[in-house]
Amino acid sequence: MTQTNDLLDPNHHHDRERGIALVAHDRCKPEMLAWARTHRATLARHRLYATGTTGGILADELDLEIIRFRSGPLGGDQQIGSRIAEGAVDLLVFFWDPLSPQPHEPDVRALLRLAVLADIPVACNRATADFVITSPLLAMADDPDRTGSPMFAPLAA
Repeated sequence: MTQTNDLLDPNHHHDRERGIALVAHDRCKPEMLAWARTHRATLARHRLYATGTTGGILADELDLEIIRFRSGPLGGDQQIGSRIAEGAVDLLVFFWDPLSPQPHEPDVRALLRLAVLADIPVACNRATADFVITSPLLAMADDPDRTGSPMFAPLAA
């Protein structure tokens, strides 16, 4: 008898809902919309968070249920960071614009820092986002040996 690895078995379905945060700087919003349109069916099976304008565009254009926060420069990045610190976000898809200075750059850095400390995947471009959203790991139950980043644990208390 052969054993299949659930991770590699395309016929094995999982029901693990994830918290996915979606953020895009202004020049990256069209790319975020195109990416989300491609992966709409997958996104619809998860709990979605987004900053203000990005969330509005995705909700309106793709008819997705999205928990929306303020615009990034008005505190939305910090609100997403708070959800990461609470353990509600499992994946951050953040299409940021590397060529335009952002007035809220410290908030952007803080958001990325929290994601790294919480040991969650961060996709900053479409290629990486494609890999992560299509990974069988997205729907798998959490590994009991993976308790999260020990660096982040003191912040969760």
